[in-house]
Amino acid sequence: MAYPKRIVLLGPESTGKSYLSEQLAKHYNAVWCPEYAREYLLLLGRPYTADDLLIIAQNQVELSNKYIQDAIEKKAAAVFFDTDMHVMKIWSEVVFGSCHPWILEQLQKQEADFYMLCKPDIPWVQDELREYPEQEMRDDLFSIYEEQMQQQTMPWTIISGAHEVRLQRAVEAVRHLFS
Repeated sequence: MAYPKRIVLLGPESTGKSYLSEQLAKHYNAVWCPEYAREYLLLLGRPYTADDLLIIAQNQVELSNKYIQDAIEKKAAAVFFDTDMHVMKIWSEVVFGSCHPWILEQLQKQEADFYMLCKPDIPWVQDELREYPEQEMRDDLFSIYEEQMQQQTMPWTIISGAHEVRLQRAVEAVRHLFS
């Protein structure tokens, strides 16, 4: 069995990453790895700190490895990730002005076969964890992610449009990985 393809969705909050990654996993009968941060922050009960982001990153790496192993055992062709260390780096730098060296080290070590960068062109959906509803900030964050993607070597694409269009575009963007 070949190692499962690793496909990562990135982008500012409220750009449909969770929905899209889960739907793609269903479409391709693959494995979906959710974002650990949501679970952690919902239980935290206080404002998060830079130390919390390190804990989130460490647990996300552990969770990602678990889902890769799960995909291997299930002989699934891919794992769709709702996040990775790019998100942790950008989140750390935007909120705290720096990023823990462990996160940067993991960013260099992580492997992916394809990235999809979700554009903030769908309506903002408020929830208890989201912090940046202003479109200008969403666009600024998107630019930071786009620059990050341009600095790495893995193939990537931008996914935009309404939810249904987004899913169709994402399915098409990764189709070549399954042929």
